[in-house]
Amino acid sequence: MKPETRNALLKAYVQLHQIVEELYEAHDRAIENNDFDDASLLTSRADRLYEEVENLEIIISELEQ
Repeated sequence: MKPETRNALLKAYVQLHQIVEELYEAHDRAIENNDFDDASLLTSRADRLYEEVENLEIIISELEQ
């Protein structure tokens, strides 16, 4: 894998991981405020993005072998 490709994938991985963490934190705040509809939406989106983070991790790992 070219370094530019690896760097782009790693950057996307890190940024998505950070977004996922922020969404889960927002979910926790929504739960504390009894905003259950918002909490459900936040966790749903975080879960979907987390799947993409896992997929990126697999792709990066496979391409480095």
